[in-house]
Amino acid sequence: MVKNKAIGADWDEVRNELYTPEEIAESDLRVALIGELIKARQEQGISQKKLEKLSGVKQPVIARMEKGDTSPNVSTVLKVLRPLGKTLYIGDIKEVE
Repeated sequence: MVKNKAIGADWDEVRNELYTPEEIAESDLRVALIGELIKARQEQGISQKKLEKLSGVKQPVIARMEKGDTSPNVSTVLKVLRPLGKTLYIGDIKEVE
């Protein structure tokens, strides 16, 4: 791979130059959370429209959340996770080397 001094060798290098470790960790957590939500919904064969009926969260909000177009508040996430048989929990943060 040719290294371009202006942008770096790869996305990880660019990301590390543009964002703080805290911003990267927050983004990674958001991506993991939404990924698990989508996975649970799809594994159970539940459409976004059906999830709207089960959770009370409007389908367009669910769609924007799944696309990453919005940062939903915790209560919205919990409303969507509950009918999927999921919840959030607090755990220790592993040290990143």
